[in-house]
Amino acid sequence: MSGTRKILFLDRDGTLIAEPADQQIDSLDKFRLIEGVVPALIRFRDAGYRFVMVSNQDGLGGAQYPQASFDAVQAMLVQILDSQGIAFDEVLICPHLPAQNCLCRKPGIGLVQFHLASSALDRTRSLVIGDRETDLQLAGNMGLEGILFGPEPGRSWERIAADVLTRPRRGRCQRVTRETKVTAEVNLDGTGLAKVSTGIGFFDHMLEQIAKHSGCDVSVEMIGDGHVDDHHTVEDTGLALGAAFREALGDKVGIARFGFYLPMDDSSAQVALDLCGRAYSRFEGTFEREKVGELATEMVPHFFRSFADGLQANLHVKVEGQNTHHRIEAAFKGVGRSLRLAVAAGQQAGVPSTKGSL
Repeated sequence: MSGTRKILFLDRDGTLIAEPADQQIDSLDKFRLIEGVVPALIRFRDAGYRFVMVSNQDGLGGAQYPQASFDAVQAMLVQILDSQGIAFDEVLICPHLPAQNCLCRKPGIGLVQFHLASSALDRTRSLVIGDRETDLQLAGNMGLEGILFGPEPGRSWERIAADVLTRPRRGRCQRVTRETKVTAEVNLDGTGLAKVSTGIGFFDHMLEQIAKHSGCDVSVEMIGDGHVDDHHTVEDTGLALGAAFREALGDKVGIARFGFYLPMDDSSAQVALDLCGRAYSRFEGTFEREKVGELATEMVPHFFRSFADGLQANLHVKVEGQNTHHRIEAAFKGVGRSLRLAVAAGQQAGVPSTKGSL
C-alpha cells in the first residue's frame, strides 16, 4: 500500500457550490458554498486524502456560457479553499453538451483515465462524491465507491466525513502454497477478538495474545502440512498476518508509528516496533525446552521474523526469565502491546515521517 494515494473525486456544482434554480453558476452573485464543505474537506485533508474536481459544465465557452463567467466563479472557489489549506491536484472539466456524445462527460471516464491507469491510486479508499446519479455511475465505471451528497441530514458533508473517516481499518491476506493455505484478517479498530485455528494449540494461544493485547480483532484460518512439522504453518501464518496488518494500516496517516513493552512473572520481554515500511527483525533470547505444546521453540523467533516481513516493519524482541512458556507468552503479549501503541490513529496530522511516506 505504500506510495498509493487516497483521492476524493469531487463534483462541483451542487456538491461544493450551491446550485441555483437555473442550474448554472455563471456569476459571482450566484456563488454560495455548500454548508459544512470546508470543515469536512479539512478533515479529509488531515486524513491524507487528495482532491480532484470532476465536473460537467454544459456548453462552456459558448455564447450562453462564456468562459470568463466560469473562470470568475472557479477562481473564487479555489481562492477560498486555498485559504483553508485545501488544494486540488487537478480540475477536470467537460465543456460539452449531452448531444455531442463526448467521451469525457460524466459518467464517462474520459477525464479520469490517467488516474485509473496509475498504480498510485488507492482503489480501496478513494471515493467519488457528487449530488447526482451520474456521479454514482462515474464511481461504478471507475471501480470506486460513490457517495451521494444531498440536503438530507444523512447525506450532509458533516455526516459523509464522519462516516468515512471513522470506518474500521481492515486488512486481509490469503497465502496459498504447496505446503499451506492461510487466510488472515485484522481490524485495527476492533476490541481484541480472536478467531484462530492453525492446528497448533499453543501457537493459537499466542496469536490470541497478540489480538487481546493489541486491541485488534484477528482471524487466522490455516490448513498446513502439520504432518511434516510446524515450520511452514508458523512461517506462513506470520507472513500472512503481517501482510493483513500492513494492508489495514493503509497510508499510515495519523498513526503513532512506534511501540514497545512487558513483564510476566519470572520473565520479561522488551519489544521495539517501528511501522517504517522496511522489514527487519532481531530476536534475543534462548529456550531450554525444544517444544511448548506442539510448537517448536525455535519457531518463535522465526514467526516474529516472518511477521515483520509481512508487516514491513522493524521488530526487535528481547526475552529473559526462567520459564519457557512465560518467556514466549511475554514476547507475544509484548508484541501485542507494541502494536496497540503503534497503530493508534489520530495521533498527529499527516504521515509520521519527514519523508512524507512510510
